Amino acid sequence: MSQQRGRQLPLSLTQPQRPYFPSVNEGSNTPAPPSYRASVHDKRSFNFPGRIEQKLAQYNTSQNVFKRWLFEIISVSTSAVCMGAIIGLLYYLHDQSLDKWPPGLTIITILSKIASGALILPISEAIGQLKWTWFHGKKSRDAFDFEIFDKASRGAWGSFMLLCRTKGKSLAALGALLTVLLLAIDTFFQQVTDLQERWILQGNSSIPRSIRYTPSDVLTYDNTYADTPLSTMNQDLKRALDPFMYDKNGTRPLLTEGGPQAEIPLVCPTSRCEWPAYQSLGVCSACEEVSHLLEYHCLNMKMDWIRNATGPGTEDTYSDGTACGYFLNATSSSPVLMSGYRVENSTDSTYGETLLMRTLPLVTNPLRRPLYGGSINFKHINNPILDALIVSAADGSATSVYHKVPPIAHECVLSWCVQTLRSSYSQGGYEEQVIETFTNTTKTEYPWYVEQMSNGDTYQDFSENITITPPSNNTPVTSFGVSNDTFLLTVVVLDEVFPSLITISDPSAEPYLKVRTSFTDQIRFREVHFNPWLAPNNVTYHMERIARAMTNVVRSDADSNELIIGSASSPETYVRVEWGWLTFPLVMLLLSIVFLVATIIKTSQQTYEGIGTWKTSAMPALIYSLPKDLQQGLTTSVKSRSISKRRSKKVKIRLLPKQGWRVSGQGHPASRAPPGFI
Repeated sequence: MSQQRGRQLPLSLTQPQRPYFPSVNEGSNTPAPPSYRASVHDKRSFNFPGRIEQKLAQYNTSQNVFKRWLFEIISVSTSAVCMGAIIGLLYYLHDQSLDKWPPGLTIITILSKIASGALILPISEAIGQLKWTWFHGKKSRDAFDFEIFDKASRGAWGSFMLLCRTKGKSLAALGALLTVLLLAIDTFFQQVTDLQERWILQGNSSIPRSIRYTPSDVLTYDNTYADTPLSTMNQDLKRALDPFMYDKNGTRPLLTEGGPQAEIPLVCPTSRCEWPAYQSLGVCSACEEVSHLLEYHCLNMKMDWIRNATGPGTEDTYSDGTACGYFLNATSSSPVLMSGYRVENSTDSTYGETLLMRTLPLVTNPLRRPLYGGSINFKHINNPILDALIVSAADGSATSVYHKVPPIAHECVLSWCVQTLRSSYSQGGYEEQVIETFTNTTKTEYPWYVEQMSNGDTYQDFSENITITPPSNNTPVTSFGVSNDTFLLTVVVLDEVFPSLITISDPSAEPYLKVRTSFTDQIRFREVHFNPWLAPNNVTYHMERIARAMTNVVRSDADSNELIIGSASSPETYVRVEWGWLTFPLVMLLLSIVFLVATIIKTSQQTYEGIGTWKTSAMPALIYSLPKDLQQGLTTSVKSRSISKRRSKKVKIRLLPKQGWRVSGQGHPASRAPPGFI
């Protein structure tokens, strides 16, 4: 034994050798120790695992090949049945709501575990059986191969070592490969099902639109003038527009998880609603830059823009003076200063009162006379609500005015229009897309009639109803619009700040906003904390927000709006099956069946008949190391192999590392292991 140290022992199962076990009674009259006698004569019945092993041994020694591999066949069949059940359940659950059968995915998970686990037994047992055929034959094998095969039948690492050892050229290599690949099978089962979300219809939703806006304004009358109604503002519009005109930068909707909240009274009973494209009356805006219309001059003029100037009808009281700055219509007899400052005389270098911002409607108030034809760039729009010039100092400061920096000038218009909209509501957030707008461009006679009253008041009348008929394939054609009275009351709301001015009395003074300049004896002044018309604010964007706020008021009027019905949906989790991920488990099942059948056929051939169906049992390695007379009693025939399991249960052994196996009732430990002893 010492001569073979440092190299591998070749093993062969062709000629089992008899190891040496000294007899307990050999050369001695001393009776066996009590512990040995007790182990031999122990009459207690086998425990439950022992009875199971005994039953398996009976099947393994059967003359019927099917019985010898019965449990492996049952195991691989169980895996096949589970995979078939998984496919059936997946077919049933595919594209179905998770609520349809909540335990479905749990059952599939359990079946997948059983299916993958059931493949372990036949693969492991087949590798174990191929271990014995590996050492059978004329060619001896390295002793280390025995351990590699033994580990391969137990797990992936041993299987990997077996793959390397056999280089894939043995049937056992297929089993080793399957053992390694089994580690990934659960991942493929998990990827087969994917939980996705979709929206299902749950009912109806509603959103308001306006066809003809008729707010319920209460008119007051003055019997002095034959019960003539007094002009009043549309209070709903005034409340909506006030934040856009003065110290605030308009109103902003509250933000939710899904986006900004709706500013119209829609009804959505679920977390998501959608409406088909629809048309509604609204207000549209547009702006064009007109800085090129302004020219820089120093001119003598009526100081209509200074803080002390009074309202209409008092023009004769305006003081004369010299102003330098950018004028509109500078070469005419009535130039209009849009941005500049006052000088006391042509030689005075000090700056007097300065004009920073001016809004000038192109239809005057209160006489409603058109300036420049009522519009410069938007003459095609019939009866706009507002068409005004908005001019601001370049950076909103007096310094740019004194440095003669050209101001920023826009012409902006607000008009009634018909909007084609697509709306949606999700998770508290409202989204609205304007698909198309239509504005009335059909010219009509000038509708304003104005009469100066004897007491100084002004009688105004707008004689035309606004009617907008967009092109449509629908029958009958829908006409949108407002009445003449509604139009007039809407215009009056904007008269408060169109026209208006921002001035400072000297370079170090605080600016003041002058409003209601078209109302006799009703001019107001406000300190300027913020003004949307003053640069560098975006005038075009601000006008768009004003138009949107007015549209929301129109659509929210409960007396004149109507509801558009849409869909209300809620999220549903459903099962989506990715069938491609089943390929790997099915291939594993097929290869496992092929491997098991190939192993059964190979180990059942006459060449290997003398080996027996030992599979992963450790008993053969132990039995062939027992005394010769005990070997013969355990391994003489196929029938005796069934007895070997029973007899081995009655034999007690003990490993003494320095001496070898000690068998109860058969021998005693020798002083050293004999030559050739394993």
